[in-house]
Amino acid sequence: MIAAKPRSTAATGSAGHPVLPALLSRPYPAVMGVLNVTPDSFSDGGQFTAPEQALAQAQRMIAEGADIIDIGAESTRPYGSEPISVEEEMTRLEPVLAGVVALGIPVSIDSMKSAVVAWALDQGAAIANDVWGLQRDSGMAGLVAERGVPVVIMHNRESADPDIDIMQDIADFFTRSLDIAAKAKISSDNIVLDPGIGFGKTPEQSMTALARLGELQSFGLPLLVGASRKRFISTVTPLEPHQRLGGSIAAHLLAAQNGARIIRAHDVAETVQALRVAAAIREQG
Repeated sequence: MIAAKPRSTAATGSAGHPVLPALLSRPYPAVMGVLNVTPDSFSDGGQFTAPEQALAQAQRMIAEGADIIDIGAESTRPYGSEPISVEEEMTRLEPVLAGVVALGIPVSIDSMKSAVVAWALDQGAAIANDVWGLQRDSGMAGLVAERGVPVVIMHNRESADPDIDIMQDIADFFTRSLDIAAKAKISSDNIVLDPGIGFGKTPEQSMTALARLGELQSFGLPLLVGASRKRFISTVTPLEPHQRLGGSIAAHLLAAQNGARIIRAHDVAETVQALRVAAAIREQG
């Protein structure tokens, strides 16, 4: 069990951005639809690199009930992804981002580079999604604080270590990130925590993080979970990423039960249906 972390460990600062309260006000989690404009993402790399394909996919996910579109132009898959430059990342985003923003729902920019995030915010993106939790790019925290936008702080590691207590490692990582956020004066109302399913974890550790997700509520901040199509599912039932819908929904329903308020998913329609039906059933209990 993780030692309790009172809300005071989170950053305090100016008032939070209005986008988060709107997303978190429902009886079921908000759904963040994944839009990868990359050639090498683990599940859908190359499918949406053409601007018209990316825009059509964003429109499809919104029609299916997505509350946020999370757009990323650099693969952050833990196994075999190749880093790209700021210029290349923005080149991939430039023909797509403005059109997605114009669709009218909040857009999250999935990038670990503050220069890319700053540019995306200038184009109308509303949320920063940092897979290194403010700990990789020294300019990220200051940028988020200056712009007053929500930020997703995700737990990550350079590599998996099966011998560590993964929940303690996540808690320690979040404590460091929240200290960085506090020093930058990021409002705690603008922070979402993500345990980083599949990142720097063995499959068993990813499942542990899902099973014990409720312990992270001790931080007093909203939780986001993205277990969609992740590798741990195939260790239970061996399947390719596009065949892992059932496992993704199972993981996300348990995450919602354990406190997740935002679910990041590739399969939006099925995820929205599952979350809403589960919430409706709970209301009858």
